[in-house]
Amino acid sequence: MSSIKRINVEKRLSDVAVYNGVAYLAGQVPDDPKADMTTQTKQVLATIDRLLADAGTDKSKILMAQIFVANMKEFDDMNKAWDAWVAPGNSPPRATVEARLANPDYKVEIVVTAAVN
Repeated sequence: MSSIKRINVEKRLSDVAVYNGVAYLAGQVPDDPKADMTTQTKQVLATIDRLLADAGTDKSKILMAQIFVANMKEFDDMNKAWDAWVAPGNSPPRATVEARLANPDYKVEIVVTAAVN
């Protein structure tokens, strides 16, 4: 049986768990909750890039993405950042839903799973 590797372990959660060749990322939120949707999305995607690298993988290996937006009226602004970021030819399966997020200033939260090399 494979062991579980956890990255950035805190009392409540870990940023990443890697098990059996798959990296599971916790929901990632923006650094600047006062920024606009496109900027918040870029911040979240940069964090995802860093965490995937820490887990030994990258965005071309994403198996599934779940995106939570606070207001679907900003869906297009989120997609501007997403479309510029996603690995060409490797767009993962994705779901996007409107949800109330933990901080009322957060506009986006993204969860991904990825294959590990």
